[in-house]
Amino acid sequence: MTLGQAPNAEDSCLKNHQQPPVGESLSSLPTCIDSSDQEKGGSFVSKREDNSDGRDSGPESDTIQVDLSYSPDDEGAKCENDLARQPSAATTVIDFPEGGLQGWLVVFGSFCAMISVFGLINSAAVFESYFSTHQLVNHSASEIGWIFSLYLFIVFFVGIQVGPIFDRHGARLLVAAGSVLVVLSLMLLSLSKTYYQIMLTYSVLGGLGGALLNCPAYGAITHFFHVRRGLATGVATISGGIGGIVFPIMLRYTLPSIGFPWSCRILGFIMLGLAVPANLFIKTRLKPKISHDGAKVSSLLPDFSGFRDLRYAFSAIGIFFMEWGLFMPLTYIVSYAAAHGQDATESYLLLSYLNAGSVLGRVLPGLFADRIGRFNVVIITISLCVILVLAMWLPAAMSKSVLIGYAVLFGFASGSNLGLVPVCLGQLCDARHFGRYYSTAMMVASFGTLSSVPIGGALLEMGSVETGWRAVIIFSGLSYFIALACYTSARVLAVGFNPRVKF
Repeated sequence: MTLGQAPNAEDSCLKNHQQPPVGESLSSLPTCIDSSDQEKGGSFVSKREDNSDGRDSGPESDTIQVDLSYSPDDEGAKCENDLARQPSAATTVIDFPEGGLQGWLVVFGSFCAMISVFGLINSAAVFESYFSTHQLVNHSASEIGWIFSLYLFIVFFVGIQVGPIFDRHGARLLVAAGSVLVVLSLMLLSLSKTYYQIMLTYSVLGGLGGALLNCPAYGAITHFFHVRRGLATGVATISGGIGGIVFPIMLRYTLPSIGFPWSCRILGFIMLGLAVPANLFIKTRLKPKISHDGAKVSSLLPDFSGFRDLRYAFSAIGIFFMEWGLFMPLTYIVSYAAAHGQDATESYLLLSYLNAGSVLGRVLPGLFADRIGRFNVVIITISLCVILVLAMWLPAAMSKSVLIGYAVLFGFASGSNLGLVPVCLGQLCDARHFGRYYSTAMMVASFGTLSSVPIGGALLEMGSVETGWRAVIIFSGLSYFIALACYTSARVLAVGFNPRVKF
């Protein structure tokens, strides 16, 4: 299309009644404008990427003037059908900063908030190992596993309501309340001695705080980045990996020296310090959609209509199985090393190795995903997880070097999965509805997190010790394989089988 040319409505939507191309990305339909944005007899100026040479144009964009004076009902219907196929096309009429001081400060605020959620859960193996030999020595591995599963279940399940609230009212109150609950949970955990006290403080109170932080931390980024969203989200999500490096190393020294209560309090004070930039910098800029009568389109009620799109449904189910695969090594790798002859305190370092790999895995794949396709990269990294679990962890046994290599490589692959999941979901919806779509998908995943660790604990109690560990590892590998099938199906439904199409 020539710049400055005013095409008719047929050119703007479906030329000669053909389906629009769905290569490149889901946001590649800039000229199909929502009817609520049209003014009779007027014109619309939007910004779009110039992908005529098959590459991303980056944050720089060309301006195209589209004549909307011809808008018969049949052509309007075609545009609506296009947006149904390509939901994120609606956001191409929005000008995203793609960075700048304010945009990157939002990323930094999200980084700080995510440490409070995922930095803590990435240190779960240390708490699991400590609880099993101290306060909860008389409880089974499956019972202890429920503590960590319930935490993440609440983080993701409660998000089904947090997402719509974020879309409607923004991030400010959600982040403030979440910060208070996270700090309070750690302070009260320091006083907990029984199973149910730990469950209430760590799992319930901490999970509620995490739920209030999680969706705004991801959602705010979608308000400032579109083309570079993979990179921006990857930078923010390295916080989970950094927390997973620093916290286990810190606990390795503080637990034996100053004890469990003050170790928890130190963590609480760290979270309090991180809450300051999170509350200052996480903000939104896109207003909720307004209908013809002036009412806000975004509802405060959960919305499951996204599952009508099979691509979204497969993606959400894929996250469920991804959680099953992920939390086996994340929770049990320290206990696995200790059961195979390594010193328990030294085994804590395995978690730091895993999270060190995760830091790189959240940034580099996100950078490449913006260039070659978000779904393309996540399929590659899930495949890598399957191979690593079955080809390295399964035969690792007493080999310390193999276990360290597995921890680093698996951290890289799994970290990229976690960083790209919200970006892939954002590719299937309007940025103004991201909170709703993301939280609904994570609600599905919450049942995976709830059941994953207890299932692992139950598998460990099967037969001999080696039989139990073999069952845990195979379960993790098969779960990742099913997640791979789900994401591959979503991609095939969107762009077909051609691996060279960017999606």
